Amino acid sequence: MGFVKEFKEFAVKGNVVDLAVAVVIGAAFSKIINSFIEDIITPLLLKPALDAANLSDIEKLTAFGTVKYGLFLSAVISFIIVAIVLFLVIKGLNSFKKKEEAKPAAPPAPSKEEVLLTEIRDILKNK
Repeated sequence: MGFVKEFKEFAVKGNVVDLAVAVVIGAAFSKIINSFIEDIITPLLLKPALDAANLSDIEKLTAFGTVKYGLFLSAVISFIIVAIVLFLVIKGLNSFKKKEEAKPAAPPAPSKEEVLLTEIRDILKNK
């Protein structure tokens, strides 16, 4: 098998195409998440919480220089708040998806064999 033919088979396999679509969708979804965090969560939750805690000014002078562990604590708190909010959003989406999946599907129609066996049973029952 030639190199070009092998590459063509590889490139158009379902997994590769699915992966490419997932990467594009993921990039678009990351823009939504970034906007959600920067435009909604940060002004409503993070900014007031971090301003109230005033952790960014905490630092310690050491022999090696200034260690600004307050900025690190602010980043950790920011991460935890964002993670909790995203968890709640994803949990809400999943519960919505479960409600859609929970709708019972119509029972499948009986196969030809089942119909035929039912007819035979009914005939034998009537005799």
